[in-house]
Amino acid sequence: MSTSDGAFVTPGMVLDLDEEVETGSGIGTTERGWIALRPGRVVISEGMADVISSGSTPRIPQIDEIIIGRVTRLHNKTAEIEILHIEGRDDADRTLDTFHRSADIFVSEIVDRFMPSPGDGMRTRDVVRARVIQSEPMVKASCKGNPALGVLHAICPVCGKFLSVSDKVADQNVTCSRCDYTGYRALSNGYGHGHILPEGVDLSELNRGGERWTPEMDGRLGHNGARPYLSPMADHRRGEDHEMPANQANRPVGRDGRPRREMHATKCTLCGTDTKVPFEPTPGKPIRCRDCMDKVKQGNASKEELSKEREVINEMRKKAEKEAGVKLFVGGIPHGASEEELRSIVEAHGEVRKVDIAKDKEGNSRGFGFVVFADPDEGRAAIKALNGTELGGRKLRFEESNSDSRRGRGGRGGRDRGNRGGRERRNRN
Repeated sequence: MSTSDGAFVTPGMVLDLDEEVETGSGIGTTERGWIALRPGRVVISEGMADVISSGSTPRIPQIDEIIIGRVTRLHNKTAEIEILHIEGRDDADRTLDTFHRSADIFVSEIVDRFMPSPGDGMRTRDVVRARVIQSEPMVKASCKGNPALGVLHAICPVCGKFLSVSDKVADQNVTCSRCDYTGYRALSNGYGHGHILPEGVDLSELNRGGERWTPEMDGRLGHNGARPYLSPMADHRRGEDHEMPANQANRPVGRDGRPRREMHATKCTLCGTDTKVPFEPTPGKPIRCRDCMDKVKQGNASKEELSKEREVINEMRKKAEKEAGVKLFVGGIPHGASEEELRSIVEAHGEVRKVDIAKDKEGNSRGFGFVVFADPDEGRAAIKALNGTELGGRKLRFEESNSDSRRGRGGRGGRDRGNRGGRERRNRN
């Protein structure tokens, strides 16, 4: 039946349009023909077909209602989906309830078989059909108990092509016709057909409910939450059997398995009270507690308070600078010069913590390097004293390399360094 003007469609749904109609936004093509790329209504006007999103959000889903959503995040034990549509509701009267725009699917509610990680049954960007099993205080859903539930649309994480159903490899039911990707998805009977279930289609056998995984596939599963933190492309590059990075393995997690941000203790630069922030504080930058942030945003902070804060920040910056030292850029270094030769020139002007000459992949000098002085004052004094010093028949050029000093000259630090490197290579040649 031809897709009519005003028909509601969901991502992956095949559109039966007249041959004379041109396709516009929200419509893509596959080997099956035209498909919808976003939820909305088909608008056909002057020979052009578009899928127009309503722009509104779903009303609060109720228990046992069927939702269609897109997987946005994969945690250790839950898959988080963005709710795109609630089946049976196509009215425009929808609330803007922040807490009910997404739903969680626990790993045990994805398919009727053992699965250590939700990333083993669905991947980010997959479109799924699920049943609401909890509405308050947050939405939880399940893909079990009905062959119509599960993944409706999945693309290859390597090349982006729509994945085809295949049973050629044991315990894997989707494959890419363009590259060598194969994988497993908790398939719905509506896979590849949007939210409309085709007649006479049963893909539940490919999910192999209740069966044990083959030894080969078991080795690919995300045991101990090994893969959910990866993007689809990173998942393919690194392979499915790898160790979790230490920075991910050590991240604190909540009861639901979601990673929690590490909080860092510090002092508010405006009022001086103890507070915590979800990032590593940068010395010399404003760090404010929540009350002070609101005060500044609302314009209620007095000039005296802001002036006192600037004094505190300047003291912090001087202290941090004293501890870190100052980094100098050195240009014009001869190709055959060593770090020891450069050190012998600069160490007479103060305590030198580090001397480093930049090298290319072959180990050859790139004609520039860096020197770190322990005392910022000595380092800045060395710039004037050492500029123009000869080494190997070439005059050395010294200037401060710290980002703050470069920002004052138009923020061109990175570009200047790249241009200098290019000039040094041309001069050397």
